[in-house]
Amino acid sequence: MDRFDEIAAFAAVADARSFTQGARRLGVSSAQASKLVARLENRLGARLLNRTTRDVSLTDTGRAYLERARGLIEDFEALEGSVRDQDGCPRGTLKISAPVSFGASQLVPALLDFARAHPEVALEVSSTDRMVNLVEEGFDVAVRIGALSDSSLVARKLAAVRMVTCASPDYLARAGTPQTLADLSRHEAIIDTNARDPLVWRFGPHSDRKDVRVHGRLTFSGADACVAAAREGFGITRTPAFAAADDLRSGKLVPVLCAFEPETIHVHAVYPHARHLAPKVRFFVDFLAKRYAGEPEWHQGWGEKHPLPDALAHG
Repeated sequence: MDRFDEIAAFAAVADARSFTQGARRLGVSSAQASKLVARLENRLGARLLNRTTRDVSLTDTGRAYLERARGLIEDFEALEGSVRDQDGCPRGTLKISAPVSFGASQLVPALLDFARAHPEVALEVSSTDRMVNLVEEGFDVAVRIGALSDSSLVARKLAAVRMVTCASPDYLARAGTPQTLADLSRHEAIIDTNARDPLVWRFGPHSDRKDVRVHGRLTFSGADACVAAAREGFGITRTPAFAAADDLRSGKLVPVLCAFEPETIHVHAVYPHARHLAPKVRFFVDFLAKRYAGEPEWHQGWGEKHPLPDALAHG
């Protein structure tokens, strides 16, 4: 067990690039984590980590050793988990990363229902639009929206999300309703800087995509603020449907340019590869998949009146 403690300490410190953060994950002091790693290096007769006052990084030897060590750690955790979870019930702390707007409007109610159904699971939820590193930051699962770039993660598609271009009736009465993409040049855009390319709005299916450069005096780093500004008549915004669904249903916002609407994006649950998936993760992902099955709630009550173009109807 002493040797396993050394390996676990080394892996935690290497992933966190910090003795302090690595020790925190293990529930030990920084001094204890440092002692365990030093003991491992002494026993192996090799330096595994480069240490500076600001950073900790792997040596080439350490990188190779960590790759093999991860398999041992996974096997050991799976062995313990098979005993703890032999009844198949989820338990323990589930650490979740979720995007801010979707988390607040859609995920929180689901999380509360999951917590109510599984009282032995403790939820630790971090709301951020930053792309977290699940392994290095110790997350069990993340909810992500849009294209996925990390192929090392397992991804399960949960739901589709329309990207809606919309404005208030008052604004459209003053400025006119755009009928073509070229009309956007005459309108105030409310820009979400969380988008990959905020000043370029993309329309149409990927095979016939059209990029339109927009301009406006209001920019926000988040869909909720953009929707609020559009609701108050400051211009046109483009936002995920879940952020504007209530306003679209009530008529406070009106969809425009639906004939040019971009391809739908998708909500995914992602989690690291593991030979034995912990019940708490499996139950949670299955719960979300069931929760969001069928036509998403955020498309209901307005989407029927403003259907997708045929080319995107099954996207």
